[in-house]
Amino acid sequence: MQDTSKQYDAVIKECRSLFIKKMSDYGSAWRILRLPSLTDQIFIKATRIRQLQENEVRKVDEGEKSEFIGIINYSIMALIQLEKGVVENPDLNTDEATVLYDAHAKITKELMMNKNHDYGEAWRDMRVSSLTDLILQKLLRVKQIEDNKGKTIVSEGIDANYQDMINYAVFAMIHLGN
Repeated sequence: MQDTSKQYDAVIKECRSLFIKKMSDYGSAWRILRLPSLTDQIFIKATRIRQLQENEVRKVDEGEKSEFIGIINYSIMALIQLEKGVVENPDLNTDEATVLYDAHAKITKELMMNKNHDYGEAWRDMRVSSLTDLILQKLLRVKQIEDNKGKTIVSEGIDANYQDMINYAVFAMIHLGN
């Protein structure tokens, strides 16, 4: 599991780097997005990955990797929105946003390490297409929870689903060779 931790950190480092660069370009404009908007952005990315996996012809020269990075970063933004709430105007500078990003990435990695221990690294034997399908399933669950005004009876909340999507996307990127 030592390798998993290092590989996980390398993926998050790459995603974090892009997040910081986009914060420099756009600021925290994403802070105005409501959770369903972020969920829909992740859905678009996951749907595109599935299409790339199923279609032989690509009309846009971008692969799955950039879309998995988007899933990770949008999911972390969603976790930040859950924590901080939606705002009317951007309110975070790059340093503040990065601290929040790092905090949520750390919590999500800890969850992964605990589950990874219990599941015996079963993800290593999974196909990237299966990880994509699991992300899409989590998205459908999140949409249903959002439609239920965030209420669940016996199920995990929205935050746990975003964390699982991050971890599945990290696993996919590890499979793809980061």
